[in-house]
Amino acid sequence: MSEGDDPPADAGAAVTATVREGVCRVAAPTAWRWLVTGIRGGIRRAPAAYNVTVPEGFDRTDLDAYTRERRREAGFDTDGPALLTGVAMRHARVAVRGPVTVLATGGLSNPATLPLGGAVPPTASGGDDRPPVGTVNLVVATDRALAAGTCAELLATAVEAKTATLLDATGFTGTSSDAVAVGCDPSGAPAEFAGSATGVGAATRACVRDALLASLDARYDGRGNELPDTVAAAEHGVVTDGSARVFAPDGAE
Repeated sequence: MSEGDDPPADAGAAVTATVREGVCRVAAPTAWRWLVTGIRGGIRRAPAAYNVTVPEGFDRTDLDAYTRERRREAGFDTDGPALLTGVAMRHARVAVRGPVTVLATGGLSNPATLPLGGAVPPTASGGDDRPPVGTVNLVVATDRALAAGTCAELLATAVEAKTATLLDATGFTGTSSDAVAVGCDPSGAPAEFAGSATGVGAATRACVRDALLASLDARYDGRGNELPDTVAAAEHGVVTDGSARVFAPDGAE
């Protein structure tokens, strides 16, 4: 299939998503290339990526060892990058479109916001160092073969979609611990670009939006009082309230 072909809207990537013992594995048929912002981040080759729920009060620092332990306990013997979250995997949701599959988990106990002028809202009062029980995690998988730069472009496309979705649904730009893993099939049909105007980019945007909204609906169904209205109302939270010095580059006219 060439980059210009339009696969069925409900096709998705050739991956499976399985939850066991608080661990969700997104498994590919072979070792795929992953670009990850979480634990052991960067570019990895692995046949799977994981999203792992940590317990309340989690304080482990040996995160590589911890994720290996959790994979073994869940019966997953394949290596791969892992994202951590306080959100239970029963709230995980998957969306598929074209050559893309997205797994999302969404929690907002530690929201982040970036005010654009005007009064700056107060930050939340929570001050301990324990990992928050929120986090928006995304695992994005595509059958397309992406070069390193294109994979980074797709990650940016996914984050943009996450931010747009959260702003519209909650007024927040994200949380203070969001993470993303983007995987592609090195043997697939190549995609040179992955921005919003491309097939793979547009499919990713739709999948991120729909999977994230569904996960938030599952997480807060019947518990709307747990969804903070402002950063100040949250148990944890971050407001970027500083300003930067702005100037024109040398030689600009």
